[in-house]
Amino acid sequence: MKIALYGRPGLDEQVAEVRQLLDAFLKANATLWVYGPLLCLFEGEEAFEGKFSVFSEREALPEKLDFFVTIGGDGTLLDAVDWVGERQIPVLGINFGRLGFLTSAVPSKVREAVDNLMHGRFVIEKRSMIRLHAEPGLFGRVPYALNEFALHKKDSSSMIRIKTLINGEVLNNYYADGLIVSTPTGSTGYSISCGGPIMLPDAATFVITPVAPHNLNVRPVVVRDDAEITFEIEGMGHQFLASLDSRMETIDATYTLKVTRNSFGFQLVRLNDYTYLRSLRNKLLWGIDKRN
Repeated sequence: MKIALYGRPGLDEQVAEVRQLLDAFLKANATLWVYGPLLCLFEGEEAFEGKFSVFSEREALPEKLDFFVTIGGDGTLLDAVDWVGERQIPVLGINFGRLGFLTSAVPSKVREAVDNLMHGRFVIEKRSMIRLHAEPGLFGRVPYALNEFALHKKDSSSMIRIKTLINGEVLNNYYADGLIVSTPTGSTGYSISCGGPIMLPDAATFVITPVAPHNLNVRPVVVRDDAEITFEIEGMGHQFLASLDSRMETIDATYTLKVTRNSFGFQLVRLNDYTYLRSLRNKLLWGIDKRN
């Protein structure tokens, strides 16, 4: 089984757990590709020398890869959108971060997680993604996102105006600090912190959530994900921010912007002892009475 392991720098306090993960995959006879910067954690050690391949760019990964495993939080898993691209490689997240709605394994159970993965005790959830159509072009080879597309003012000046149309018909002129269009997966991310609803992962919807709207009667709107949502943006400043997940670019009012559902999705691995509803209950502390 061919598996790639990816993690951002900053795992110095979890070296033992990362070592345990590598060791578990090697003992399970997996063929590994390990992200180069991760090896800095084991500089000077010979325990893993020659036992796996190293990658630092997408082209260095094999054409046929069984799983892409991320080590970190949800932000690290979102990096996999770029690494995996359109190749439809299933992605498993091991939560070395904090909240972790997307990651379904924890460091204390990495051996169990590896065993479940290697023996097929998992399901693959097909998550929809959002695609940005921009003129001039933005975000290079990855104009799509798993969580959300967002527009935001760039500086601390007054709010911006975002004229928003659905299938060519005006929805609203938003006077706000920004606007988020979220997938169901992203509904527990930036959108929920701005008052957006939680959508179950298989909902065929987007949610449009304003960021600090000037008009207090403006509320998030849920739309079908086969809609075309277009934007016209202006403000007292001349530059604005456009983002796809954690990637960001600067734009101005001359850009034409439209979002649709992406033509391909994201394959998220869920281990059998982990469900989305259980994740909601546990991470949002639903049903917990602190008086007891």
